[in-house]
Amino acid sequence: MFRLGRLLSKGTVTSPLRAPFTRYEAATGPAEVKESPRGGPIRSTVGELVTCPFCLSVWLTTTFTSAHLLWPAATRTVTGGLTALALADTVQLGYDSLTQKNAE
Repeated sequence: MFRLGRLLSKGTVTSPLRAPFTRYEAATGPAEVKESPRGGPIRSTVGELVTCPFCLSVWLTTTFTSAHLLWPAATRTVTGGLTALALADTVQLGYDSLTQKNAE
């Protein structure tokens, strides 16, 4: 759920989904942005939820746990793919860190 939570709450590619509830502030890392909630009480509350990867992960975990009860094979396939993506991101960031240290 870590990777999906990050993608939905910080990813540049999902920024249009968050746009009705957030205000763009700055780019913060590779394919990530910083946004802040905007609007009235309900809009701001949704903005808080969709910009917080930790908050969003609670809801994603609940959703995937429920989905696993209904569709175990499909849910395992999706979570397996997300796990592979998180591992690939970790290896890529580690590689970038090592190459930057060697370049210095």
